[in-house]
Amino acid sequence: MGDVISSHLDEGKREIITARTGEVMGEFGCLYEQQYAVALFNKVRFDIEGGGGPQPQLLHRKIPLENKSIFSGALFQFLEENKKWRNRFLFVPDSYNINYYDNKASHDRGLHPKGTINCAGYKVLTTMEQYMELISNSLPGVKAKVGSSPFLKCATQFPVILWHPYGHHYYFCLVSEKEQQKWHAVFQDCIRHANDGLSEERKVQTPAFTDAVRLYRQAQGQYGTWDMMCGTPSQILSNLVMEGLLPELRELISPRLKGKMQERQRNWMLISDAVYSLVQRQCQAQYEAVVQRCEAGRPLLEASIRTDMDQIITSKEHVTNKIRGVVLPKAEKLLKVSIQPYISSILDALMEPTSRGFSEVRDVFFRELVDMSKNTLNEGTKETVAEHMEKISMLAFHPVKMQTCYEKVDQLSLEGLQQRFDVSSPSVFVQRAQILMREQMDDAVYTFEQILHQCLESQGTEGLCKTIQRCQDRVIKKFDYDSSTVRKRFFREALLQIFIPYMLKQLSPSCASELPRFQELIFEDFSRFILVENIFEEVVLHSVMKDIMMAVKEAAVQRRHNLYRDSIVLTNSDPNLHLLGENPSIDWAGEYGPQEEVDGAGSDAEAESGESQKRRRMKQVVSMIQVEGSPVLPSESCVEVPRVDGIPEEEGEEEEEEEEEEDTDAIASPDSKPEKLPQNGTTSPKDTEIPPALTNGSAPKEDEVVPWEQNQEVTPEADSATGSSPQDPGSPTAIQNAIQEIDKAVQAEDNVTEELPSTYQEVMAGSEEALPPPPEHVEAIPPSPSDTEQGPASAPGTAPEPATVDFPPPPHDDSGFQSPTSKEVEEEAPQPGEEQPTVAMVPETTKPSDSETGEEDPDSQ
Repeated sequence: MGDVISSHLDEGKREIITARTGEVMGEFGCLYEQQYAVALFNKVRFDIEGGGGPQPQLLHRKIPLENKSIFSGALFQFLEENKKWRNRFLFVPDSYNINYYDNKASHDRGLHPKGTINCAGYKVLTTMEQYMELISNSLPGVKAKVGSSPFLKCATQFPVILWHPYGHHYYFCLVSEKEQQKWHAVFQDCIRHANDGLSEERKVQTPAFTDAVRLYRQAQGQYGTWDMMCGTPSQILSNLVMEGLLPELRELISPRLKGKMQERQRNWMLISDAVYSLVQRQCQAQYEAVVQRCEAGRPLLEASIRTDMDQIITSKEHVTNKIRGVVLPKAEKLLKVSIQPYISSILDALMEPTSRGFSEVRDVFFRELVDMSKNTLNEGTKETVAEHMEKISMLAFHPVKMQTCYEKVDQLSLEGLQQRFDVSSPSVFVQRAQILMREQMDDAVYTFEQILHQCLESQGTEGLCKTIQRCQDRVIKKFDYDSSTVRKRFFREALLQIFIPYMLKQLSPSCASELPRFQELIFEDFSRFILVENIFEEVVLHSVMKDIMMAVKEAAVQRRHNLYRDSIVLTNSDPNLHLLGENPSIDWAGEYGPQEEVDGAGSDAEAESGESQKRRRMKQVVSMIQVEGSPVLPSESCVEVPRVDGIPEEEGEEEEEEEEEEDTDAIASPDSKPEKLPQNGTTSPKDTEIPPALTNGSAPKEDEVVPWEQNQEVTPEADSATGSSPQDPGSPTAIQNAIQEIDKAVQAEDNVTEELPSTYQEVMAGSEEALPPPPEHVEAIPPSPSDTEQGPASAPGTAPEPATVDFPPPPHDDSGFQSPTSKEVEEEAPQPGEEQPTVAMVPETTKPSDSETGEEDPDSQ
């Protein structure tokens, strides 16, 4: 590998690389210094004058991933140095940079990783066909023959490849399709985070950098969106250099590549990676020098701006009016012919998939809260709530759980419009929408956390289900409004990114020659803060902005895709809530967790090493790592930890777990215990009577029959005894059934008039805490002889007795639901040989209308 690079990248080639990098960085440096002064002026002016806009209703978490990691696990990686596959342990911290180690023990001991992957600019591929197509396009003239074998043979049939147009490629293999899908979702999340752009907290450096890069590319005749505007500044500048340097080097080096077609492709990738690393080091050093020079002169510039602010603004407005008189007629003509006919069609193409994605975010969030409410029926204590909140708090950063939301936006297509408006691909808009969806999910979760915590502190556990439901209603309303505001802003920004480059490309040839004469109208002292090129772009932007605003406003007035008008919710409608936004994230396990476990750790805690304790404190969003102490088997490259962290990673996970039970029961050890079993639901023959895990991943206690699971498939024996059909936990029927249970609990809390019948207590099968008694109009069922003889617990190896008090699932509703509502409960069909109790109709909970703007108490409806 070293011989290939050294032979083709000789001293002459390296001089070419250094010269081209210096040329690009020299032009960029001049543009950056100009834009730095303009950005500083805009920042100081904004600080003085301020800016308005709709205030978000949800709270925002300042440090969402504090003491958290995203993912870790073992898989196979292809090593370039020896061309072999080796087992590697990957760890993804909160920075989303992927660290890989020789094994898990190396990570646990705190050793330095073998390497780190910054995913900016990468693509995730899951087939060799996709990869070979990109490789063939990277080296013109060297095409693969049909049916020819690639230079890389995968260890398994489930590869995951990280491809970069200039940088190093990474090859991984998994042992199952399910693992491949999970790793694919994690890698996609890392790429999405790295491509999110520069930090907006740097109010001067970030706009100066982005404007300098855009102006440089426009000077080269490239006006459209750019997929490689991602990563750190040094990475973006390296992409800028490689965009022009790589074709030049390819013409020089490609004819000299020897060997078979696959060998030439591989050698070219190694050369490209070496050039990219060299360019990145040079760009990093030169960019830091430019920034340091600008920062050194910032105090004098800022003092001058604050002294002459009024004069600078007056001079800029005068020049703007002059330029507007020249540019506006041409811009309006272009708008009428080439822009206005396409605004509505492009807006529709953006709204449909984006709104489906945000709607899915709402549904995922709501389903998690329904699961929590459903489980608090069994044991309504602060410890139970804390356990579930620990699982829900990181929902937004669970890449597998959020995958269904992201897939909705992946369907965004601008086919037929990309060539007209020079849009390279919709990936820029897709990834931005997905980042906004993740932020909205985390804001909703954080707001619910703070409201629920405040209620628990003031009210305790009295009426817990009712408290959770009220907090849920309150947050859902706020989410609907914030979702509308965020989507409208995204639509406006996306339309501007599509139309502005096209208009500048069409108007620049006729207007560029007239701009220099306007520079004479600017005082020399103010010329650093007023640039005619920037004013020209501002005039073009304002000319099209009116049409874009009207199109988005019309969509909101018509309530298309659940968009709200800006005037529906008043600014600062809930001032008391925003006081909670200053609070840190809540440590639910530390504040409400069982203290006896901490106190009883004793000698066990002393025996643990410091690194082990640190690992336990750092919680992982996606729990899929291998069980500690067990070796990595060839057939198990990624084994999940015992007990999921509460968030089911796939909709059909429970059904898969039940299928795995049948295969695993035959080889399970007779002495195994449930608490030591892996998360995938494997059980020993002793425990076949225990119901499967709940929809939120928590397992019920032994010998405990949970009412809402009595209609689900437990075991073949239980299914035949009860005659119920299995239900999908994520289906609308199952969720509505859960909502009915929550409503019954709320109804029971308000109408406590008599004690539970003994038979009802037996049905609950040994709950540690008594549930609220049923309403008066529910008749007691006399105990049957079989119940009296059997007792509260079923005999080992037998299926649990069917419940005598059950509520049938409601009719399937294909339309789903959008808010925590329930329909009237139908009367239960009598079972053969049983006395049927009389169940009163539960009052219908009023669904909050999408147009409601106030924070109404659900109880008053």
